[in-house]
Amino acid sequence: MSYRVALVELPLVREAGTDRIREPADAHRACSDLADMAQESFHVLTVDARNRLLGRHMVSLGLADSSLIHPREVFRPAILDGAMAVVLVHNHPSGDPTPSAEDVRITRQVIDAGKVVGIRVMDHVIIGRPAGPDGDRAGRPGWLSLRESGICGFE
Repeated sequence: MSYRVALVELPLVREAGTDRIREPADAHRACSDLADMAQESFHVLTVDARNRLLGRHMVSLGLADSSLIHPREVFRPAILDGAMAVVLVHNHPSGDPTPSAEDVRITRQVIDAGKVVGIRVMDHVIIGRPAGPDGDRAGRPGWLSLRESGICGFE
């Protein structure tokens, strides 16, 4: 029987950036580059106890209208970053940030998983594109916060 030794380097301190994620507009600014993507991309913003951005992690790259997400992919980078909370962010290539039933389902599932691992889900922001002056969403921003819309129960 042969045993191998694995050397692992673990950082003692995780340095946070100067950007803070306090509200959905902050998350939108951090991920606004997703607006013009041709396929869905699901990202996790990890934050420390003072809401300073620790990292932005793409956890899924999907199709034109869907992406596969599981809580383990959401919380893996959060645990590695030593995050206290996360903000979920994904885009809708159609440009319409209205959440689908699947968006709501996965958000609730991730919120429940976060309670188990002790990492709070602050929000889920869906990025679309701003509506033109003549559209049915005229004057509305190109993103939607599930927290602000009251669709899911964030704690």
